[in-house]
Amino acid sequence: MVKDKEFENRNKKMIKSMSKDKQLQKHTESWFLSSHKYEYSYHFTWLGRPIIQFPQDMIAIQEIIWKIKPDLIIETGIARGGSLILSASILELLGKGEVIGIDKDIREHSKIEVENHKLFKRITMIEGSSVDKKMINKVFSLSKGKKKILLFLDSNHSHNHVLKELKAYSPLIIKGSYIVVFDTVIDNLPKNWLKDQGIERPWDKTDNPKTAVREFLKTNKRFKIDSSIENKLLISTAPEGYLRCIKDP
Repeated sequence: MVKDKEFENRNKKMIKSMSKDKQLQKHTESWFLSSHKYEYSYHFTWLGRPIIQFPQDMIAIQEIIWKIKPDLIIETGIARGGSLILSASILELLGKGEVIGIDKDIREHSKIEVENHKLFKRITMIEGSSVDKKMINKVFSLSKGKKKILLFLDSNHSHNHVLKELKAYSPLIIKGSYIVVFDTVIDNLPKNWLKDQGIERPWDKTDNPKTAVREFLKTNKRFKIDSSIENKLLISTAPEGYLRCIKDP
């Protein structure tokens, strides 16, 4: 036990030092931009389903789920379903918990594959906008009786949409638990970088999940950026997006 504590403390010191290494941070930024043209985040699967995430963030999510042991995980954005399967797989190991996946347009092939997966018993998929009032009410209804809830936001990445999601669902999160806002890394990209890459999106460097997080945190003092996570990962699609709840509603 003592040796485990020594190992943990050594890791903390190394991570703290690593986070101050400016040259390493430049390498991280350069690597991200260079790998993006090869659609790096599209290349991975979790238990058979494509998961559009960086492996580093997958590990962080696993650690958070295992630590919090939630009764419910709410995910906005389903894509091909890999993230739902990741969450469900850790809950299965814990022997408890459910996952709600919300998407405005659930692709038929993804729906079929997720429904045929062995872990579907822990998953509920709902089609519709995550910021629609009826959807919000439905999710709150399904959340009744669930004490520990995690929230993963990965749908529309525009400032207004993410801010609405944060305001709508953050009351469900209790002290100690987390909201993870993905693709905050958009804010780190050079100006007009997406357009220059031929990528047409309604979000950009001044309109993205990170700008929404910053505005949200100005008025909501219940949450704080857990910088220890991104300091450890170095490479992440969610810098400043790991939000720890520090106060109950």
